[in-house]
Amino acid sequence: MRNLYKNILLFAAVLFSGNALAQNAHFVEHGTIEFEKRSNMYAIIKKKINKDNETYYLPAFDQYKKTNPQFKVSKSTLSFNRNKSIYKWQPTDEAAGNTWLSRDAFADLRNTILTDFDSNTSLSQKNVYEELYLVKDSLRKINWKITDETREIAGYDCRRANALIMDSIYVVAYFTNQIEVSGGPESFTGLPGMILGLALPHENMTWFATKVTETTVPEKD
Repeated sequence: MRNLYKNILLFAAVLFSGNALAQNAHFVEHGTIEFEKRSNMYAIIKKKINKDNETYYLPAFDQYKKTNPQFKVSKSTLSFNRNKSIYKWQPTDEAAGNTWLSRDAFADLRNTILTDFDSNTSLSQKNVYEELYLVKDSLRKINWKITDETREIAGYDCRRANALIMDSIYVVAYFTNQIEVSGGPESFTGLPGMILGLALPHENMTWFATKVTETTVPEKD
């Protein structure tokens, strides 16, 4: 009987502490996230080298490694509320270290994307061969598989999810349900929370949040 009483008290204590944590949990609905995109240019360039071009690619690649860092880094921001988000890039000096060898369509992608979660649509401003285009589309449906793996990103507890897009591109995402918006960098959405980390392992690219700033919305009179 004494052991039963102890178990009841222990269960009550755990239940109370869990309820207290849930009541004190803070969820973000409006804010701005700063992302850092890192492209492993050494790996990307190496994949382009084959028997047909190695005579001029290999010397150029060796020279590139002497004068350029392994990772090309670019920064972007995602501003969001419960209904919409806008993803845009910070200005960079494109001329710095930009050679024919380092140009890569995916690594250099700089789309501005407005996402409407209510209508499940996006409006993208794309730069193609120095021409700007506006493209409206439905949000991509991604068959995410959520795992038990967790990690902390920018101060938020995140859970890992995996997916395959375009039949062949493997995607790893880390999302947090502490930000109650089903958004993320680029056009990646569809998880029960905000994506703060994104990796395309076979494309040698990652996007990770470095800072999350919550914004307050003025109350209406």
